[in-house]
Amino acid sequence: MPELITSPSNPKIKRLLALQQKSSARREAGLFVVEGRRELQHCLDAGFSVDTVFVCGSLFGRGGHGFAGVAAEKTPSPEAATAPGNLATLGIVRGRGPSSDGRGPAEQDVSGGSWPLPENIRVFEVSEEVYAKISYREGTEGIIAEVRTPERRLEDLVLPEKPLVVVLESVEKPGNLGAVLRSADAAGADAVLVCDPLTDLWNPNLIRASVGAVFTVPCVACSSEAAIAFLQARGIRILTAQLQDSSLYYDCDMTGGTAIVMGTEATGLTPVWREAADAHIRIPMLGRLDSLNVSVSAAILLFEAVRQRQNG
Repeated sequence: MPELITSPSNPKIKRLLALQQKSSARREAGLFVVEGRRELQHCLDAGFSVDTVFVCGSLFGRGGHGFAGVAAEKTPSPEAATAPGNLATLGIVRGRGPSSDGRGPAEQDVSGGSWPLPENIRVFEVSEEVYAKISYREGTEGIIAEVRTPERRLEDLVLPEKPLVVVLESVEKPGNLGAVLRSADAAGADAVLVCDPLTDLWNPNLIRASVGAVFTVPCVACSSEAAIAFLQARGIRILTAQLQDSSLYYDCDMTGGTAIVMGTEATGLTPVWREAADAHIRIPMLGRLDSLNVSVSAAILLFEAVRQRQNG
C-alpha cells in the first residue's frame, strides 16, 4: 500500500510547497508541479517524466473518467474512496504495488481506456487536510504531481517548412504567458519563444492559465539575440507588434514562415527587436486606450495568420 501522509509538516509536503512557491527551488530540484487530471494527462501525453504523484482518495474518487492508470470502468463507492491506503481500489496502483518508499512498478494495463502509471513513479496518498494545504486550484481534483523539468533548447526545435512562431519578450505575468500559450495551441502555432523571461516556464500559475498548453506547444526560453539568430538562419520573417512606424496587421503577408513578436504592455519591444524586424505591424485602436492585453493581441494576430493560410 502507498504511504498515507496526514501531516502538513511531512518533508515531502514541505518540498512540494517549496516547488510551488519558489522558482529557485524548482531550478535546484529540477522539478515543477502540475495539478489536475487534464493538465497532468497533457503532461504525460507530451512525454514528460513524472517523478511523484500525491493523491487525495476521497477527492480523486469523485472524478468520472480514467486517468494515469485509473480505470474508467471502476468508479469506487464514496466509502471506499475515503478509506486510507485505498489507491488500488481507485485504480491508481494496480497489480504489483510500489515498494515501501512509494516507488515501484505499476501494472502496464491500458484496458478500459485507462492510462498506466510509468514504472518508476512514486505514489503517495494524502489526507484531505494535507491536500487542502498543497492545492492551489479552486476546483480541485485530488491529484498533484511533481514532474521533472525538461531541457528545452532552440537547436532542438523541429519546425515545418513554413512555421508559425510566437515570440514574447520580457513578459512578466504568468497568467498572460499562459493565456498566450492557449491561443498558440488553438491556432496550431509551431513554437513559442520566451525571450529574456521575467517568469519561469514552470510557474504553477502559468501552467494553470495555459490549461496544459505549456505541454502541447513547444516552448523555449532564450535570449532575444539567440532567438533573432535562430529565426533569421531559417528564413522566418520577423513581424513585430508595435504602434510606431507600422502597418495594419491584416495587410501583412503571414503565409510563409512567420514569427509574431510582442513585448510587454507597459514598454513594448526593445530596440533589438524593432531593428531586426522584417515588418512592423499594429492592431487598429479605435477607442481611447492605446493597447490591448498581450494575450488578446496574440490571439488576434495568430488567427489572422490562420485565416491567411487557410485562404491561401
